[in-house]
Order: sequence, then C-alpha cells, then structure tokens
Amino acid sequence: MDTYKNWIAGAWRDGVEAAPNINPSDTDETVGLYARADAAQAAEAIAAARAAFPAWATSTPQQRFDVLDAAGSEILARKDELGTLLAREEGKTRAEGVMEAARAGQIFKFFAGEALRQEGDHLASVRPGVSVDVTREPLGVIGIITPWNFPIAIPAWKIAPALAFGNTVVVKPADLAPGSAWAIAEILSRSALPAGVFNLVMGRGSVVGEALIGSPDVVAISFTGSVETGRRVATRAAEQMKKVQLEMGGKNPMIVLDDADLDTAVAASVNGAFFSTGQRCTASSRLIVTRQIHDRFVEAMTAKVKALKVDHALKDGTEIGPVVDQSQLDQDLRYIEIGKAEGATLAAGGERLNRETPGFFLSPALFVETTNDMTLNREEVFGPVATVIRVADYDEALAVANDTPFGLSAGICTTSLTHARHFSRASQAGMTMVNLPTAGVDYHVPFGGRKGSSFGSREQGRYAAEFFTTVKTSYIAG
Repeated sequence: MDTYKNWIAGAWRDGVEAAPNINPSDTDETVGLYARADAAQAAEAIAAARAAFPAWATSTPQQRFDVLDAAGSEILARKDELGTLLAREEGKTRAEGVMEAARAGQIFKFFAGEALRQEGDHLASVRPGVSVDVTREPLGVIGIITPWNFPIAIPAWKIAPALAFGNTVVVKPADLAPGSAWAIAEILSRSALPAGVFNLVMGRGSVVGEALIGSPDVVAISFTGSVETGRRVATRAAEQMKKVQLEMGGKNPMIVLDDADLDTAVAASVNGAFFSTGQRCTASSRLIVTRQIHDRFVEAMTAKVKALKVDHALKDGTEIGPVVDQSQLDQDLRYIEIGKAEGATLAAGGERLNRETPGFFLSPALFVETTNDMTLNREEVFGPVATVIRVADYDEALAVANDTPFGLSAGICTTSLTHARHFSRASQAGMTMVNLPTAGVDYHVPFGGRKGSSFGSREQGRYAAEFFTTVKTSYIAG
C-alpha cells in the first residue's frame, strides 16, 4: 500500500512512521497509509515557510489569485472523487462529502478574489502637509491545526485566506482523517507556489501541533478543535504573544415556538441535530420547545428519527453514516447512559447497530423530558444525540437557550416576525438561524461564536482579513 507523504519545502517527504487511515463504515478497509512527522520535520517545515515569506509577502495579487483560483477550479472539477474520499475516511454520507468538497473549492475561488480586492485608506492628516495611508500586511508564518469532522472544508477556509493575504503556512490536519487535507496539498504541490510557501506536516497533535505552537517563528495559530485543547493553545500562544484564532465547541439551541410550522421545525431539527452524524460544532443538540406544540413536535420528531437510515457512508439511501471511530462511539454511548441515569427519557435510538460491514454505527438518540441543568444539556457530546427541553413560552425559551457556556449557533422556528427579530438580537450566539438548521453556513460570510465556542477574529468571508493581516499606518510629509 502506498504511503502518502508530507509536503515540506517543496518536496514530498517520508515521515518517521506511517499510520493507517481506517474507513469508519468498514473497518476492514484502509483508505491509505499517511506519514507522521516528528518535531524535527515540523521545524524544517517552519524554517522553509519562514525563508519563503519575504518573497511571497511581496508577490503580486495576480500571482496569488492565479494559484488559489486554479486550486479552487480543480477541487470543484474533482468534487465527486474528493467527496467520496472524505466519506471513506470520516464517515459522512457521500452526498455530504461531495457538498463539502464543493464548498472547499468555492472557498479557494472566493479568496482568490480577495487577493485582488485589497483595500486601504488614504487620509489627510490633522497636520498640514502630511498624508496618512492605512494598509494591511501579512503576518508571517501561520500554523494551521484542523479537526477531523470537516476534513476538507476547514483546511480550505484557513489555508486559502492565509495564502491570499501573503502569509506562508504550515498545516497539521487531524491525525484521524488526514486524507482530504493531503489532497489539497497534492493540488497545491502542482501549482506555481514557490517552495516553502505551503507545507503539510501530518502527525499527532502532541508532536506536530506542539511544535507549531512552541516555535518562535510561527507568529499566529489558527486552530479548530476541542475546548480543552483550544484553551491550552490559547495559554501557550499568550505566553509567546502569538496571535491566535480558536474555533471550539457548541451546545446549540433550536427553539420551536407554538406558532412554528411543524414540518419546518422537524426538518430543521433533524438536519441540525443528526446530519453529519451530529459531529459538527453547529449541531442542534438542545431542542427547546414551548408547551402547546411540545407533544406534537415530540411525536413527529420521534417518528422521523426512528425512520432515519443509518448505514455505510457510500451506500445509496444512507442518511446517517457511522461515528468516526471507536473512541467517539464510546463517548456517545457514555453520554447516553448519563442521560438515562439523570432521568431523561430515551424516546428513540441510542443503540449500537450492526450492518453488512464492520463499522461504528449508532442509531440517532433523542431524549425527551430533560432539563437544562442535566449533563446532556451542559456538555458537548459531538455525536447523533439530541435532547428536548419543554418550556412555557418564548421568554423562557430564550433564557434557556442563552443559559450555556457556549455561544456558536442558535436557531428558532416561528412564524412571528416579532419573535424572529427579537431572537436574532437577544441570542447570545455568534450566528442565528430563523426557520433553518443551526448547522450549514455560507462560505462568503463570517463564521464564529461567543463565550466558550470561539476566541479571536472571525473566520471566512471578508472578515478573515482581521486575523490573517496586520494593520499598518504610514505618515508621509510632503
């Protein structure tokens, strides 16, 4: 079996070892062997990025546009192939994988345009004969650490803006699902990028990630992952005065009001809670339902959840793929047992499933009669597990929705424009959705949250410039 190598300083390099990338839909299948680097190889990649930075920082917008636009075009042309790879290594359905691959291509093409859409200000000084220019400049070497749950989209939305604004990068993808990020690297390896501008260093977070965070030559870290790891990254970065951008967990509420269209509410809740096997930080894990619609909603939701088809990610008709690995499956099952022990009622699912192939299959779990102080409603499960919380009215629903240490995404289903507008203002979340799932966002607008969900500048869209550039103010006399 071929080993997929690291890309360092413009060359493919073996790692110190190679690890199998296992298909969670069929654990007998190995997607490939992927190199693992050590700290010394990570240091080589960082040194290459540092050496390449001066020339790339002063490259023309056209150069950067050409590289990113071509990469985006190739990703889009190969979206079926790349989406299938994604489904094999992560467990999303093929349809979800293809959509994610397409999104990655769109992201590259959007930031190709951003390379050309440079903005600044030319101002008159308050002093006679002096003018002022305000411009944005690249930072330097960016360390990018990405998770397994969106293995092509999240690397894309970090790599593309970093390069578009003239930075050089060292990317460490998730050790559990490195194949999609490797595919991006292979595409960029055939581009006009000078050696060292882009580097892919695969391996364990405790080795490669720590090397990136600890290096004085890495001036900024963009991280997506768990809350616990994110806090460690923030602490280490602060000690070194590094710029840091963190996207972490969520415990996202979906409010369903008495006046909601029931079909819309159920569809949005099922999508948000269970699609992508619930393994997304924007998942609707708390369904907060007012009392008059509660029983009808629970009945319809339970029927829909029980009817969801859980199977191999590549099989036609599959709606929910497997959990990503045994560790995540164990975590999901542990939380399901906690929910039962705390008195919640399991209305549907929550069982390990057997299919034609050996895999990590779990029936989506829906708990009812829960309260917001239960562990299931305080901690992120990161799996196909959702709860229903009964409330009296909109005011209580909003208070419960905001009663969480997280603040990424929040939704409401209602036909009241008054409630929709008030919720959009009063929700303590970075993103709000009205009559839509809490998961599923556009690539050209900012992404991020509040509280324990996010730290630092927003990702995606034009707001990405806030993190990947620094502002310079230049005074000129004469």
